[in-house]
Amino acid sequence: MLNALQPRLAGWRAQLPLIWHLARQELVDRHKGSVIGKAWTLIGPLINILVFVLVFSRIMGARLEGFGAEIDQYTYSIYLICGILAWTAFAKSLSSITNLYAERAHLITKVKVSLKALPASVLLAESIIYAISMAFFAAFLWLIGFPFSAWWLGVPLVFALQLAFTYALGLLLAILAVYLKDIKEAVAVLLPVLFWTTPIVYVSDILPEWVMGYMRFNPIYQLVDAYRDLIMYHQWPGGLGLIGVALATLALLLTALWLLKRTERDLRDCL
Repeated sequence: MLNALQPRLAGWRAQLPLIWHLARQELVDRHKGSVIGKAWTLIGPLINILVFVLVFSRIMGARLEGFGAEIDQYTYSIYLICGILAWTAFAKSLSSITNLYAERAHLITKVKVSLKALPASVLLAESIIYAISMAFFAAFLWLIGFPFSAWWLGVPLVFALQLAFTYALGLLLAILAVYLKDIKEAVAVLLPVLFWTTPIVYVSDILPEWVMGYMRFNPIYQLVDAYRDLIMYHQWPGGLGLIGVALATLALLLTALWLLKRTERDLRDCL
């Protein structure tokens, strides 16, 4: 089995320089033409964290009780940031990957690039943004005296699962988007629906029990809830939520790889 995997691993290693180049280009293109250029990669996440803290803690006074008098005023901001950072990484990655083959058609038709490896450049770029945002978030938590614990070590594991899920779903949608132009529009419409039907900006306690019963089928809810368990409540996510996300990821990935294998030649011709 190891011998069978070696050619595939060698193929991915050969694509790493291109993936890194495209990830860098993805970050550069976002702020092309701006005066301070790459500095926006740091400024953007910092401003977002400050807005969530100042608006919801200081101005609106939104809070969740039960973390201690000195910290309670910031608990809703912490709750919100845990969800928003994860959602932003997912939504931006999925949108970009869905449109990736169409936008990179000039590259795909001229350079021998692996269609399976290409989405990794988007995920790498978003991972950098997420890591920067989490660094600012951790600095904020340290400043307000919020306790850290060893459960933070689980955050990269959950994020890795999130990346895998995004890759599998994005790859499938990217393939379909080459043949069905409505896929791009459907993703743009359905992402806001998914955002507002997932407890990201509101607490799940306000939802009826029958609605919460359906949440176990929502992978984004399971991921966001896992981040909150690790960061806020210092515990490993309970239930079988993450196992369900892993199984859904595997099913999507196998479907996407099968479809790509069947249609890759036609897909390149269509581009």
